[in-house]
Amino acid sequence: MPVNTKSESPVSPKLYENENYFKDYVGMGTSFDLGVRKFTIMGKGVNLYYVTGLCDSQYLILILTALADINNSEQKDPDKFKEIVENRLAHQQVFKVETIQRAVTEVLSGLVAIMLEGADYALVVDVRSYPGRTPEEPDTEKVVRGARDGFVENIIVNTALIRRRVRDERLRYEIMRIGERSKTDVCVAYIEDIASKDLVDLLKKELKEIQVDGITMGDKTVEEFLVKQGFNPFPMVRYTERADVAANHLVEGHVIIIVDTSPSVIITPTTFFHHVQHAEEYRQAPAIGTFLRWVRFLGILSSTFLLPLWFLFILEPSLLPKSLSFIGPNEQTNIPLVAQIFLADFGIEFLRMAAIHTPTALSTAMGLIAAVLIGQIAIDVGLFVPEVILYVSVAAIGSFTTPSYELSVANKIVRLLLLAVTAIFHVKGLVIGVTVFIIYLASTRTLNTPYLWPFLPFNAAAFKQIAVRTSVPGAKLRPSIVHPQDIYRQRK
Repeated sequence: MPVNTKSESPVSPKLYENENYFKDYVGMGTSFDLGVRKFTIMGKGVNLYYVTGLCDSQYLILILTALADINNSEQKDPDKFKEIVENRLAHQQVFKVETIQRAVTEVLSGLVAIMLEGADYALVVDVRSYPGRTPEEPDTEKVVRGARDGFVENIIVNTALIRRRVRDERLRYEIMRIGERSKTDVCVAYIEDIASKDLVDLLKKELKEIQVDGITMGDKTVEEFLVKQGFNPFPMVRYTERADVAANHLVEGHVIIIVDTSPSVIITPTTFFHHVQHAEEYRQAPAIGTFLRWVRFLGILSSTFLLPLWFLFILEPSLLPKSLSFIGPNEQTNIPLVAQIFLADFGIEFLRMAAIHTPTALSTAMGLIAAVLIGQIAIDVGLFVPEVILYVSVAAIGSFTTPSYELSVANKIVRLLLLAVTAIFHVKGLVIGVTVFIIYLASTRTLNTPYLWPFLPFNAAAFKQIAVRTSVPGAKLRPSIVHPQDIYRQRK
C-alpha cells in the first residue's frame, strides 16, 4: 500500500520498508546521485543514505570506517547495539529524526541518514560540503580600502562570515525551511537584546506563512512575500553582499534574512536613505566620507531631475536668467527633443543590458563601438543633437553612482514619467509630478517603517547623521527607526 507522502510517517524498524520508501518516493535507483551503503554490525543491518556531491566524501569514509570497526571491538552486547553505533559517530553534529519525511529532507539537504535495524528513528550526521566559490569582493560594492570577503551561495559560509565579526553570545541564527519542493534553508539573524522583538516575531511569522512550491530564485522570492511590493519600483528592503555591512546593521538593531543559494542577504527594516549609503563612506575619514556622500547625493539627484528640468527650460526659455540663456540646443532637428531623450535613455539601457550579457573580453570593445561609432554617427546624421547626448549621459552617470541597483532603475522610471508630464503640461506638469513623487514616497511604508524617515517624519538628530558622516565615537545612539531594545551604542 503506498505511503502518504503528505503526512508524517515514522521511521520503520524494518530497513526494507525504509528502503522501499526511498525507491518509491525519492527515486533511489533512478536518480544516480542518491545512494545507499548497506553493511552489518553485530549481526544487525545498517543502511546509510546520502546524496553524491552534497556531502564530503572524506568524512563519509571516516564514518563508515568507524562503524565497521565496531565488529572488531570487544563491545558486542546486542542489547546496546543502538547506543554503541551512536557513540561511534565521531562528529560534532549528530541528531535523531523520528519521521521518514524528515530523514529524506535531511538527506536531500546534503546530510547523511543512518538507519538501524530495530530502531524507530534515524541518526543524521551533518557532513555537508556544498559546491560553490570562495568568498571574494562583491562587484557591486567595491571599496578602495576595506575587507575583500563577500557573501557566497553557501548559507553556512555566510553565517560564519557574520559570526566572525560579531562574536556576541546573544547573536541568534534561527533557521527554517521554506518551499514545499525546494525546502530552501532560510535563516533569521538578529542580536537578541538589541533587535525589536516585535520585528523579529513579525518576520518569523511572515516567513512561516509562505506557501509556495519553491524559492529557487532565492532572496528575491522571499522579499516579495515579506513586503508585498506589487508594482512599486522602489526597493523595500536593502540587499548587501558585504559581511561587514550586514554585521554593522545587526549591531544597529536590524534583522538580517539569509537565504541559501543567494550571495546577498536581506536587511530589514530599511528606508530610502539606507539605499544611498555605501561602505566606502565608513572606510574613510569623516570629512572625506561626508564629501563622498554629498557627491553621491548629487549624482542621484541628477539622475532623477536633471533631464526633466533641462527639458522644461527648453520648453520655457523665459524661466532662464540671461546669464544661463546659452542652455538649450544650438541646432535644429526634425525629431522632437522629448523623443530624442527617450531614445537616448533607452539606448543607454540597451548598452547596460548588453554589457551584462557580453563576455568580459568583449565588453570594452563593445563600449568603444557604442560611444565612438554609434553616438557620433547618430549626431552626424541628425538623429540626436549634441546637448541631448550630454545631458542623458550625465543622468546615466548619476544613476551609476547610486549604490543600490534597484533604486537606480526606479529613479530612471521616475525620470521618464517626469519627462512625459513635463512635455505635456510644462511647468505645471513638472511641479505636480515632483509633488506626487514625494507624496508617494512619504506614504510608503515597509514593515511598518516610514520610507522617507528621518526626512518625513522629521528627526533632526537622525537626519544630521544622514547628511553628515559622523565619526564612530560621536555615534552613541542606535537608529530609533528600528526600535532597539538597547538604544545606546556607547555608554560613556
